[in-house]
Amino acid sequence: MPNTLFTKVDFDLGSLIAAIGHGQIGLPDIQRPFVWKNVKVRELFDSMYRGYPVGYLLFWECGEAGDRKIGTDNKQLAPTRVIVDGQQRLTSLYAVIKGIPVVRDNYSTEKIEIAFNPLDDKFEVPDAAIRRNKAFIPSISAIWDPNTNLIQFAGTYIAALQNELSAEEIDRAQKAIAKLHSLLQFPFTVLELSPQVEPEQVAEVFVRINSEGKKLDQADFILTLMSVFWDEGRFQLEDFSRRSKTPSTGAASPFNHLIRPRPEQLLRVSIAVGFRRARLSAIYAILRGRNVDAGEIAATREQNFNILKNGNCSGPGHGMTAAGGAAMTSWMAWRADFPLSLPVAMTEAAAA
Repeated sequence: MPNTLFTKVDFDLGSLIAAIGHGQIGLPDIQRPFVWKNVKVRELFDSMYRGYPVGYLLFWECGEAGDRKIGTDNKQLAPTRVIVDGQQRLTSLYAVIKGIPVVRDNYSTEKIEIAFNPLDDKFEVPDAAIRRNKAFIPSISAIWDPNTNLIQFAGTYIAALQNELSAEEIDRAQKAIAKLHSLLQFPFTVLELSPQVEPEQVAEVFVRINSEGKKLDQADFILTLMSVFWDEGRFQLEDFSRRSKTPSTGAASPFNHLIRPRPEQLLRVSIAVGFRRARLSAIYAILRGRNVDAGEIAATREQNFNILKNGNCSGPGHGMTAAGGAAMTSWMAWRADFPLSLPVAMTEAAAA
């Protein structure tokens, strides 16, 4: 049997939720911090309720300072495991079971609500009609509330429909509510990367896992490396994107009515200015210390990230110029007094 960088560990959902709640499982900035649409969360709960497999999880047995946590609440402990793959599922499950808000892709917070009809085992994203329908539990989060008595909860649900339910339907509803609550025992297979695995290897594993599908593109892969090796740079990209969506209250702001750039769009311009290349796949290789033209090591990763940050002299074989090297630092400063910052930056990039 070949040597592997991981071991298989079995968890149930309740154990995962408890570990996340205590902060023992954390989320590093290896993935985008955005949760699924509510319809995908509904499908996840429906699959688990029906006993379908929902995929494995990939953890790294090594906590990092500053790890991003699931949800918006504070945790008690430093993480001993971080989530490499499976963040969307765990974020969704934790947020619904704990009833806490999550951060959306526009940086707003929202509670995910999933409704459930115990009479026909049906999950729905609640709308006004479903909220008025007494056959639906409007938010299943209430079932796992620490203050909820499950027997009383089922009794209250049945009492609201007492005159409409047969004895068979009452029994069905009670069993369905108990079955939903028992999802805390749902089994998960976790592959844990060894503590000896280097951060760059963790990033590479994540990229390889996701490279076959359409979940991520090359900009995301570069953001992955930035998360591990230059977290401040990625934070600046995301923070600028967030602030560009909100009108200023008086201070200088990147907000304007025409352009609300996403982090990957900001990254593309910075890459074009700093590395004089358009193919992001080439930049991913360069930031890992490879000469994409010769297929060999051309400079260290640290040297290339320093070029991106500070505008140091160009490295051999990269086709970069010193003039564009300070792009990330100077561009993120962004001359916020210009209301049309992005066109200005693009013009400057073309002229540099």
